[in-house]
Amino acid sequence: MIIAILVLLGGLILLIAGAELLVRGASVIALALGISPLVVGLTVVAFGTSAPETVVSVVSAINGQSGVAIGNVVGSNIFNIFVVLGISASITPLVVSRQVVRLEVPVMIGVSCLMWLLSADRLIGRNDGILLFSGIIIYTVWVIRKSRRESKENNLISQNGSIEKPDISIRQLIGNSIFILGGIGFLVAGSRWFVNGAVDLASFFGISDLIIGLTIVSAGTSLPEVAASVMAAVKGERDMAVGNAVGSNLFNILAVLGVSGFLAPGGIPVPAPALSIDIPIMILVAVLCLPVFFTGHRISRKEGVFFLCSYIFYTAWLASSVSR
Repeated sequence: MIIAILVLLGGLILLIAGAELLVRGASVIALALGISPLVVGLTVVAFGTSAPETVVSVVSAINGQSGVAIGNVVGSNIFNIFVVLGISASITPLVVSRQVVRLEVPVMIGVSCLMWLLSADRLIGRNDGILLFSGIIIYTVWVIRKSRRESKENNLISQNGSIEKPDISIRQLIGNSIFILGGIGFLVAGSRWFVNGAVDLASFFGISDLIIGLTIVSAGTSLPEVAASVMAAVKGERDMAVGNAVGSNLFNILAVLGVSGFLAPGGIPVPAPALSIDIPIMILVAVLCLPVFFTGHRISRKEGVFFLCSYIFYTAWLASSVSR
C-alpha cells in the first residue's frame, strides 16, 4: 500500500507541475494575441488545468478502467463547482460576467445532459466521442473569435484609429512554447503513475474504480483548477476564476470524455451507478449554478461556504457507499 501511495503522490506532483507549465506558456501567448482574461479562463487556462483529467481518463479508458475514466470526469465537474469556486469565493466574492450566466452555464448544463443521454446505452463509443469532441472545437473557435472581435472594437483602438496589436518577442514565443512542451511531457508521465497508484489503492481497499475516480482521482486531477482559480481571485481576475471552473467542466465532458471514448478499444462502459446517480448529481450541480450566479452576478462568501459544505456532504455520502 505504501508503494501505491508514493506512486500516486509522485504522479500527482508531475500532473500539477505539467499543468502549471502548460498554463503559464499558453496564457502568455493567448493574452499577447489579444484574448480577454475571461476567455483565457474559459479556454486556455480551463483546458490547460484540465490536462491532468484528459491524460488520466484517456489512459484509464485505454487500460480498461472505465470506472476511473467516467468517475474522473463526473467527479471533477462536481469538484470544480463546489470546491474550486467554493474556496475562491470564500477568499473573495467572485464576479460572474453576464456572458457566463447567459451562455457558458446553459451550455454546461446542456452538455451535461448530453453526456447522460449518450450514456443511456451504458457505453460511450467512438461515434459518441467524435460528437463530443466536435462540440469543443466549435465552442472554442466561436468563443475566441467573439473575444477577438470585441477586443478590436472596444479595447485595441489607438488615438489615430488604428488597431494596436499586442506584441510578443521571438524569445518569449520560444520560451513559452518550451513550457508547453515540457508541461505535456510531465502530464503524460504523471498520468501513468497516478492511475497505477489509484488502481492499486482501490484493489487494496476493495473499493470500486468508480468511487476512486469520483473522489481521489477527480480531486487530485482538479488541484490545478484550485490553484489557478484561487490565484486569479487573489490577483483580482475574478472573472477568470469563474471562467476557469465553468470552462473546465465543458472541456471535461466534450474533450476529455470525447477523446477517451474515441481512443478506448470498444468504447467506455458506463457503470450503472454513474448513469442512475452520479451523472444526474453532476447535472443538478450545474443547474444549481444558475440561481447562485444570478444573485447580483456574483458568488458571495456565504455561497462559497455553502458550496464547500455541499461537497463535504457528497463525499461523506460516497464514503458510506464504497461498495458501489
